[in-house]
Amino acid sequence: MDVLVLIDKLDEIVNNARPMPMTDKVMIEREEIYDILDQMRTTIPEEIKQARWIVKERQEMLAEAKAESDRIVKEANDQAERLTSEQEVVKMAERNAAQIMEDARAREREIRLGAEDYADEVLETLEVNLEKFLAAVRRGRERLQGKTGEESEEAAVEE
Repeated sequence: MDVLVLIDKLDEIVNNARPMPMTDKVMIEREEIYDILDQMRTTIPEEIKQARWIVKERQEMLAEAKAESDRIVKEANDQAERLTSEQEVVKMAERNAAQIMEDARAREREIRLGAEDYADEVLETLEVNLEKFLAAVRRGRERLQGKTGEESEEAAVEE
């Protein structure tokens, strides 16, 4: 039974009790009061147990909610760190890629200039050799023409 109901019964007993003449006192049946008090003694500990159980359940629910919120916050922080880390990795990769491209362009210019210098040297060597060959060809032709000229003179002398 509910303690509040028992308190209401006590109040009703006191209100309905026979007044004592010329005093503010009333007459109450002792057994009836003891019966209600016994019911209160048995009911109150049970209600206290229920209240304690409710408080305990509430504390457990609050602890679970706090643990869950802590877990969610930790996951959010971890994800934020991971995203930040990924963004940093992307930024670093972009910086590295830009540096690699710049180095590649510099290397390409270096190689192209080196190739042009090498080609120029080869062409210069070829030009020198061709000039030597051409000079040799001219000398050969001149000799041939000289021989042919000498042969013509010899042929003319013989005639």
